[in-house]
Amino acid sequence: MNSAPIIGVLALQGGVREHLGSLTAAGAQAKAVHSLGDLASIQGLVIPGGESTVMSKLAIQDGLLEPLRQARASGMAMFGSCAGMIMLANQVTDARADQEFIGGIDMSVRRNAFGSQIDSFEMDLEVQGIGGVSFPAVFIRAPWVEEVGPEVQILSTISKGPRAGTIVAVQQGPLLATSFHPELTGDIRIHATFVEIVRQYA
Repeated sequence: MNSAPIIGVLALQGGVREHLGSLTAAGAQAKAVHSLGDLASIQGLVIPGGESTVMSKLAIQDGLLEPLRQARASGMAMFGSCAGMIMLANQVTDARADQEFIGGIDMSVRRNAFGSQIDSFEMDLEVQGIGGVSFPAVFIRAPWVEEVGPEVQILSTISKGPRAGTIVAVQQGPLLATSFHPELTGDIRIHATFVEIVRQYA
């Protein structure tokens, strides 16, 4: 396939520009996804951070939620960061009753698990598969993973402090998710990993 896969960033809200820049630096052709036409033209999709309830409502309002589910079910590689992780979860603790998700990863996620905006923090993490030094993870109103199914690979957990053992990065086949925001760091290794996942599954 094309050595520079076409990867979209769902442009409903959140850090769209930052993800586009990181994908481009990682060797992809990056484009914002606003419509069904945009969705049909890509080989992989990033679901950025933001507010998962708003993202869900906008996806429904714009007629994108069911097509996103269909694209995921057909094998499209997807990467969700923060709210994007919530959107890719099969189960979400404390979700609103009317909230809907793309699903796909056999995990249970808790929204805003690390606290509010003022509880945001940065932490170096060991992330399986990216190589090199620890990854400078940025957590902003972040979810965490409470439980995973047998087909989910845990890529990173917090290793110290009161949150030690908390799962913050996972992969299930072509689906990748992080509690944190790699697009805010200038470190493109996780985006580069996703580009390789897209190449593998497209």
